[in-house]
Amino acid sequence: MADRKLSVVIAQAPGKNPNKRQLEEDIAAQLLIENVANVSLVPHLNDLAADDSGTMWLKNLGGDVVVLAWLYPRAAHWILDRMGIKGKEGTVLLRSGDEEEEEEPPEPSPDAIGALKVPNRTIFAIDLRIGATADVFLSEIRRISREATVETVTLDLFGTLPSNGAPLAVTEVQPAPLAATRSDLTGDTKRRWYPVIDYSRCTNCMECIDFCLFGVYGLDDHERILVEQQDNCKKGCPACSRVCPANAIIFPEHKTPGIAGAPAGGVSDFKIDLSKLFGAPNALELAVMERDTELVADGRSAVGMTVGVPKRQANSPQKPKDALDALIDGLDAF
Repeated sequence: MADRKLSVVIAQAPGKNPNKRQLEEDIAAQLLIENVANVSLVPHLNDLAADDSGTMWLKNLGGDVVVLAWLYPRAAHWILDRMGIKGKEGTVLLRSGDEEEEEEPPEPSPDAIGALKVPNRTIFAIDLRIGATADVFLSEIRRISREATVETVTLDLFGTLPSNGAPLAVTEVQPAPLAATRSDLTGDTKRRWYPVIDYSRCTNCMECIDFCLFGVYGLDDHERILVEQQDNCKKGCPACSRVCPANAIIFPEHKTPGIAGAPAGGVSDFKIDLSKLFGAPNALELAVMERDTELVADGRSAVGMTVGVPKRQANSPQKPKDALDALIDGLDAF
């Protein structure tokens, strides 16, 4: 049986930043020199279309995969899931500054609907923005490769016995390693803007489909929310993410880490309404303003708070107040 190497996918940064290109090339070249993994280069994950050769290549990869992209790992994982490239989330020991504040990754929400048809393989997503040199990424890929299952070949002796009649020991033999390969699937792709859903957090509350008036969202055959017409989304508008009560909607290209897929959990789950302090619009008001701006730009009428304002949240039972609620109440009274 042939040696099966770990697959490493490097999703290139958009644009032609020479430092980023050099980092991508350094990682790919060293992996090939060390014969650690089969390497493929594809365009920026967020810009891949369904019929792109890079997408097709990713769908055909079997076994565990390491994906290096210029995105938060959470965003990369759910972009891949949306494209049908599924797997369990692998443990990556590299951490960005945002992740270092958390002692442990957040547990999936107990009310989340979860992803469908996840195969028994692991996808390790790594953010290329963590470091400026290849060494830090190569060390982590080597660790993952060491821990991956190595296929072996059993020597079949067809039950032959030696002259003394004693049974032969069955010997397990490692196959001769094949040379690592490099595949370049990069090419011209257009920049894209759309949301992806983190199903480890999504509770199928339907707030997003109520709020979005551009036909982005729909339902699958199981009545689960999905991003149905991603290219209907208005570039730069993250309004539906702001109204999602589970923080399950990610815009991978947004400049705000919490919306772009930065680690969700712990302190980031608290929705501190700073508008109470500074008079700025709260998240819902800002979302309504963003939606109205896009409606007017589309030649339609602004609707303000009259359409799709979250109702399920308003009707949900009140949770006991905590110290943060008490603080906000005190500020209101002051």
